[in-house]
Amino acid sequence: MDTVTTLDLAPAARRVAALLPGIRPEQLGDPVASCPGFDVATLLDHLVTLTAAFTHSARKTPRGVPAPASAAHLDPDWRTELPDRLAELAAAWAEPQAWEGGSSAGGLDLPAAEVGLIALNELVVHGWDLARATHQRFSVDGPSAHACLRFAERFQEVPGLFGPRVEVGEGAPLLHRVLGLEGRDPRI
Repeated sequence: MDTVTTLDLAPAARRVAALLPGIRPEQLGDPVASCPGFDVATLLDHLVTLTAAFTHSARKTPRGVPAPASAAHLDPDWRTELPDRLAELAAAWAEPQAWEGGSSAGGLDLPAAEVGLIALNELVVHGWDLARATHQRFSVDGPSAHACLRFAERFQEVPGLFGPRVEVGEGAPLLHRVLGLEGRDPRI
């Protein structure tokens, strides 16, 4: 996984942060079709939680398994809190030592490079989920899309990790191929 150490989480973090001003209060209860059982507020709570967890993973100070995402737990100051956490996450993974040795994510001990890749994938895929649910556009930079494709290809057979694969075709845009492998239909 030598190429993983060169990943920059900042572009994906900025793209997720750019979605937040476009979320209207009345959309918080809207369903997130690609995340069954989630509404927009629950997905936002998940993003707040995962940014904190993966920041601690980068710093090698993991905090254990986070509580399940819940709209009821969403910080009322999420519009300020989440952009700050996204920036902090990107800064933590910009440190070379974040990618070295081992770390932990969700209670699992893994190579730090894999944890960083999981963090990037969470930003990209859940950024897309949030954009779809709130009727916004979402794009991803090339290096992030390529890394997420490698991740999805490598782990698509892990039971319960992704939803059922959605065929998008070999000629589909890179992000669509990632989404299809992870059980999302980019055409909806």
